[in-house]
Amino acid sequence: MLFYFSIMDDIFKLKEENERLKEELARTHAELAILYEISNAMRTTLKLDEILYIILTGVTAHVGLGFNRAMIFLVNEKEGLIEGKMGIGPDTGEEANKIWTKIQQEQMDLDDLIAVFKTSEKIPDSKFNQSVKSIKINIKDKKNYLLSIAAQDGMLLHLTKETINEYTHDPLVQILKTDELVIVPLKAKDEVNGIIVADNIFTRKPISKDNIRRLIMLSNQAGLAIENSQLYEQTVIRAHTDSLTGLWNHGYFQYLLQQEIKKAMEQNSVLSLIMIDIDDFKMYNDNMGHQTGDYILKELANLLNNHSRKIDWVCRYGGEEFAIILPKTNKKEAILISEQLREKIQDFPFIYEEIMPAKKITVSCGVASYPEDGTTNSALISCADKYLYEAKKQGKNQTYSG
Repeated sequence: MLFYFSIMDDIFKLKEENERLKEELARTHAELAILYEISNAMRTTLKLDEILYIILTGVTAHVGLGFNRAMIFLVNEKEGLIEGKMGIGPDTGEEANKIWTKIQQEQMDLDDLIAVFKTSEKIPDSKFNQSVKSIKINIKDKKNYLLSIAAQDGMLLHLTKETINEYTHDPLVQILKTDELVIVPLKAKDEVNGIIVADNIFTRKPISKDNIRRLIMLSNQAGLAIENSQLYEQTVIRAHTDSLTGLWNHGYFQYLLQQEIKKAMEQNSVLSLIMIDIDDFKMYNDNMGHQTGDYILKELANLLNNHSRKIDWVCRYGGEEFAIILPKTNKKEAILISEQLREKIQDFPFIYEEIMPAKKITVSCGVASYPEDGTTNSALISCADKYLYEAKKQGKNQTYSG
């Protein structure tokens, strides 16, 4: 009889173990399916913003890893910084419930959530996203910053209610105002190129070992996807950049202008174009040689780039002529911008400029605007060029706009 009960007990334990293994297998299968779906989504694009959005959607979606909020920071080796690039997550608990209810009601899967971004080409500029993008940390400052520790050591950090109080001075903790978070470095070829931070601020659900394990598995793919995207962007930039000045080249200028005109049409907005030409530059080249002339072109390109707005496109049109596309800018605003740039150039101490007729290197500018001066690339360029040469006729070193 004892032998019988012993056998039955063993059978019962085997059944329990079998059920446990089945559950574990089902959970592993579900995890792999989620990661496979996210990985496939990352392979559909090489655009960095889309890659970052896909990664963060995978981290935050209920059909993904299910964190309440997530953000990505990228390592800027050139400037020695860790920079906030994108954050996805509601600003309030009420907003969180609305979003989650809508996703559930509409039965949105990962592809649906990603499609929202790809069709709009931007995420809602929430306070949370703005806060993330405002963070810039010195990569070497391990003493004070969690992100620097993660980037330099390449180690995962899990801050719990018990340990987070040690970092109340940290800008990340101050912005997130959470009592638990996980920080996971992203790597490519054993080098940290980014960091994911995630938390559950609204549900207050503890971050488990399984949550962290899945996040690590995702991060292994995310680091490589980011590196591939950055390499692609570098290749695109090189292909469209003027080798002498580092500005966008003529071909890409034509493409950019076409795209901005298209946006202006769709949004019923305006844009302006400034054409800029160095006055009497042939005289400078003839006297000082083309090598010194090239140096002037590079100096001028830097001036234009450094004193233009972030939304503007500064391009080298050809020779000593430059072009600046100003989105959402009317003619009056463009004239003010053109004059500010012209004065900056006039006041800059260029080398050997005393040989010039005005004893200074100066520029003439022509300003044309969409839609009043033209609705196509060729019409706007032709008009801005015509105004530029009118500025030359009227004495040079000035802006003309019709």
